[in-house]
Amino acid sequence: MSKPQTKKSRKAMLFVRGLIIIIGGFITAYGLEAVLIPNNVSDGGVTGLSIVGSQWTGLPLGILIAILNIPFIYLGFKQIGKSFAVLSILGIASLAISTSLMHHVPTISGIEGDTLLVTVVGGIIIGIGMGLALRNGGALDGIDMLAVLLSRKLPLGTSDLILFLNLFVFIVVSTVFGLRGALMSGIAYFIASKVISIIEEGLSGIKAVYIITEHSEEMMKEISERLERGSTLQHVEGGYSKKQFKQIKCVITRLEESKMKEIIQDVDPTAFVTVYEVSAVRGGNFK
Repeated sequence: MSKPQTKKSRKAMLFVRGLIIIIGGFITAYGLEAVLIPNNVSDGGVTGLSIVGSQWTGLPLGILIAILNIPFIYLGFKQIGKSFAVLSILGIASLAISTSLMHHVPTISGIEGDTLLVTVVGGIIIGIGMGLALRNGGALDGIDMLAVLLSRKLPLGTSDLILFLNLFVFIVVSTVFGLRGALMSGIAYFIASKVISIIEEGLSGIKAVYIITEHSEEMMKEISERLERGSTLQHVEGGYSKKQFKQIKCVITRLEESKMKEIIQDVDPTAFVTVYEVSAVRGGNFK
């Protein structure tokens, strides 16, 4: 492919990603304005603080979302890159504008008063919106960027910091929606995070399985025949015993994990098995 064609293709791809991020912002705004906020349930992160600020001051939610995310967009630009920052600006602008446009949108009928149902439905909707944005290289909330930066300065992991920061957010939320509202907000945020994970990774989700067994040839044969997956054989040595072992490595999807367990149980129930989440994989049968 020639350079002009490649450049044109990249622009088209960037346009599609930007469009999907805008749609993600629209979906998230609908989840907030039509489901969560009317039923006294909030979101986490900067959006949650914006909701509280809107309730306190009477300012439009969209304006607060835009203003409070400015420092985090700057962090994203410095720590992650220009492309991420630009796409995040697009997503946050979409969310801010959409919340203003949907402020008086009717709530979803049939769920009013059922706090648990509101929490589940709202969490799923905002999870879909935020997941679409993250999968396409942008973000609708800046708290994750702050967590990444703090993890480099503090002896804590990013996930621990995200949890800690959101605990603070939900304490603030309780001053407006009460303890029950804060607890429901936490549940909605948890549901949204799981939906985001599914959208980012897909329902398949990739895992790497390591198997140390004395029946390596039979194990690899069964994996090939029953899972139709390739595997890699490595020679390893026990750190204490200095004994030589054969270790099989196989990359599978989440949906294939139960089948893999069956194979291991059938071939060698005493095999030593470790399973790791894989953030990305290329080549072979994976796209």
